[in-house]
Amino acid sequence: MTPENFLKYIFDVGTRYFLIAGIAFLIFYVLFHERFSGRRLQKKIPKISDHKRDIFYSIITIVIFGALPVIFLENDKMRPHTLLYQNISDYGWVYFFLAFPLMLLIHDAYFYWTHRMMHHPKLFRLFHLIHHKSTSPTPWTAYSFHPLEAVIETGIFVVIIFIMPVHQIHLAVFFTIVFVYNVYGHLGYELFSAKFQKSKIGKWVSTGTAHNMHHQFFKGNYGLYFLFWDRWMGTLRPEYDEKFIHTTSKKEKIVTEKSMEEKVIENDALKNSTSNADEQ
Repeated sequence: MTPENFLKYIFDVGTRYFLIAGIAFLIFYVLFHERFSGRRLQKKIPKISDHKRDIFYSIITIVIFGALPVIFLENDKMRPHTLLYQNISDYGWVYFFLAFPLMLLIHDAYFYWTHRMMHHPKLFRLFHLIHHKSTSPTPWTAYSFHPLEAVIETGIFVVIIFIMPVHQIHLAVFFTIVFVYNVYGHLGYELFSAKFQKSKIGKWVSTGTAHNMHHQFFKGNYGLYFLFWDRWMGTLRPEYDEKFIHTTSKKEKIVTEKSMEEKVIENDALKNSTSNADEQ
């Protein structure tokens, strides 16, 4: 465990953030924003100050995320207690590929319940308010966490390496998938087609629309990859399906103005979230 290793992981996580989020931002917010305007989920356009805040907290998150592999994988006292394995032949190719969907299911459950926990009035302001300052998120919002929330978010790394055998390739591919989907969730545009949500699979997949509504209204739609938990626990926003269909069915490049009701709901959500925390 050396400073060089720590810097290496910070560089790896930081490169992933700025490269993937940067490309998404360049495409949807700079080069082709008019072309994709029909898929825009909110009329509200984030300010430069929002981007600066998101990137500032994301850099802190990058440092925290970079520390976990150093603590658990580069530490000779900790590594033997993990389930990290070196040779794919130890568990075979079937397990190697089945491990990926298993990791996604574990992460989705972990994310849903920790996310709901951080929305508790006693915890929201301390852990989660920074992330929700982006009511109209962008790709830069993907890692915009308070340091305490960043620790919770990266906790999935610890969970996985201690409960299931994983190879280094699993970790590298999995956390790349995690971030790509995270950027999609905060993109501010819906990429799936109108038919997708009506399919047997699409009904259970969390979309950019679902997570954008969570940022806009603060309540409901707590899932990451899937809508299993939201549908089972009754936390899927009732207007989600209608919103998805409306967004993906637009024929013209027109962004509909938010209704007065939506504005009231958003303002009340922000007010209540902060005031509830103050009362505790």
